[in-house]
Amino acid sequence: MGFGGWWRASRALRAASGGGGRAVAPGAASRSLCAGGAPGLSYQQLKDLKKTNVLHIDVRERWEIDRSGRIPASINIPLGELVEALQMDPTDFKKQYKQKMPSKSDPVVFSCLAGTRSKQALGVATSLGFSRAQQYEGGFEDWVKHEPPEKK
Repeated sequence: MGFGGWWRASRALRAASGGGGRAVAPGAASRSLCAGGAPGLSYQQLKDLKKTNVLHIDVRERWEIDRSGRIPASINIPLGELVEALQMDPTDFKKQYKQKMPSKSDPVVFSCLAGTRSKQALGVATSLGFSRAQQYEGGFEDWVKHEPPEKK
């Protein structure tokens, strides 16, 4: 990754986590990360999107997926690997994650346990030019209130 890409992704990650050396009003970081200030997706919105050609990325750690399960049809890319993964060669991405590499105009949804890491992931993706990235606000905790997770 070139310095410019790394720098933008690093800034987005710091901003999403409330860091970066400046005070951020509560909720301001999340509003600025979502396209047009749109709120995160609800359970039903995610269910509807899953019927289309959307790539759903769960940014929890692998041990969390192993222990608790996953939302069906999601792939796991831990948050710490996301910057590198979203800039991979498409062939390498397919090999590693068993999915087609999304283009910057493809719909992508991020989720985690409860919404914090997926907000950070959304900021990273947006800073890298992914124009149709969204976040499932309730995360895995919300999903299991509606239906059981998929176990390995």
